[in-house]
Amino acid sequence: MARIKRGFTKHRRHKKVLRAARGYFLGRSKLFKAAHEAVMHAMAYAYRDRRNRKRDMRRLWIVRINAAARLNGITYGQLIHHLKLAHIEIDRKMLADLAVRDPGAFAQIVSAARAA
Repeated sequence: MARIKRGFTKHRRHKKVLRAARGYFLGRSKLFKAAHEAVMHAMAYAYRDRRNRKRDMRRLWIVRINAAARLNGITYGQLIHHLKLAHIEIDRKMLADLAVRDPGAFAQIVSAARAA
């Protein structure tokens, strides 16, 4: 059986890693070993942070809703409770968007929730 030389495969793999490491600082974009480590870490962080972004966005929405709710004389927790009682099904993303872009509409939702 003939021996397999890895020249082509290895070169292609190195090129793939170095292409992914473009723009990295100094040797991290030029040297395979450093670039490979940097790319692996970058991929791990990207995977983790795609999940963390969802948490961060929800936290941001809650902060915005709470701020707008307090301007209308109610706390975030009370507002969510009253919305559930009033059977107003609007998610936090939409509520936060209304709170920022259309405070009048947000105030109407708060008053409707309070009435229930």
